[in-house]
Amino acid sequence: MKIVYFTHSLLSCWNHGNAHFLRGVLRDLIAKGHDVRAVEPAGNWSLTNLLADASEAGLAAFHDNYPELQPETYDPAEPVDALVENADLVIVHEWNDPALVAEVGRLRARGARFLLLFHDTHHRAVSAPHEMQAFDLSAYDGILAFGETLSEVYRGWGWRNVWTWHEAADTRLFHPPEVERTRDGLVWIGNWGDGERTAEIERFLLASAQAAGLPLDIYGVRYPAEAKAMLAAHGARYHGWAPNARAPEIFAHHLATVHVPRRYYATILPGIPTIRVFEALACGIPLISAPWDDSEGLFRPDRDYLVAPDGESVANNARQLRQHPDLRASLVASGLETIRARHTCAHRADELLAVVAKLTLKEPA
Repeated sequence: MKIVYFTHSLLSCWNHGNAHFLRGVLRDLIAKGHDVRAVEPAGNWSLTNLLADASEAGLAAFHDNYPELQPETYDPAEPVDALVENADLVIVHEWNDPALVAEVGRLRARGARFLLLFHDTHHRAVSAPHEMQAFDLSAYDGILAFGETLSEVYRGWGWRNVWTWHEAADTRLFHPPEVERTRDGLVWIGNWGDGERTAEIERFLLASAQAAGLPLDIYGVRYPAEAKAMLAAHGARYHGWAPNARAPEIFAHHLATVHVPRRYYATILPGIPTIRVFEALACGIPLISAPWDDSEGLFRPDRDYLVAPDGESVANNARQLRQHPDLRASLVASGLETIRARHTCAHRADELLAVVAKLTLKEPA
């Protein structure tokens, strides 16, 4: 099958967590024998920021770790007909220009012989519904949503063909270190964002690490001056951007990591973990989670990871992990078991192929 995926960027993971998943699932589709073409607009926001932050050297980790992926750049001002020529399946990510989303839909409406899916991996359907409803999806065959609560939003908008397609870990890259090394302190890999979890980061991460007496390393982007000052006040060490391909190596040096969900995923869109939950468990690092409702039963709370209802609990859990290697080993084994059984990119590739098998080309949804 020939698959074309319109992504915001595959080359860049700068403030673009979904690139992690797409890289993994697309190369698993390639491994299954499919012809995969990933395309991204020239001058896209994530890549522009990566190059400004790390120059061309910032792309080395992508090229070194994903040699089978060769994303193409297109001019948004040019027609996209040639990009989807002879395609069997076209998927358009929600972080694309509405004009591109509509143009691909028009090709489908005019009789193009490909299945067409819209892939939503954000909370804008509830935080900015007017933005999502402005997309012209009338000719699309269905929706891929990265959580059941998001799927329910689309069903409420009248969609019948909606499939929940969670993110997952690319276990070709994300796995425990071959040789275990000395681990120390806590680590958090995450972006500051738009104020969606500022108080939560201070309460569940910064203050908790300080209370536990553990060093804390932080990686990520879009930290304004006041955020860096907050980190420094709590004794956290800020390292800036790191390519996602380095995350397994970073995790391998630390005792544990913490899941701090954005507020929308802790409240009105429960059941959607960040990509880092899948990746951390796949790497064999113990995970402590701030309040988050695993409403779909993706994991086994207090077996795959420790649940912390407040900042004091995070600090207590961190102390327990430092003092009890058996607890660390149990969490690692359980988390790995769950990832390998249910949450790899290979699983998601199979789920996508099952969706395609159910669809027909007769009528759009």
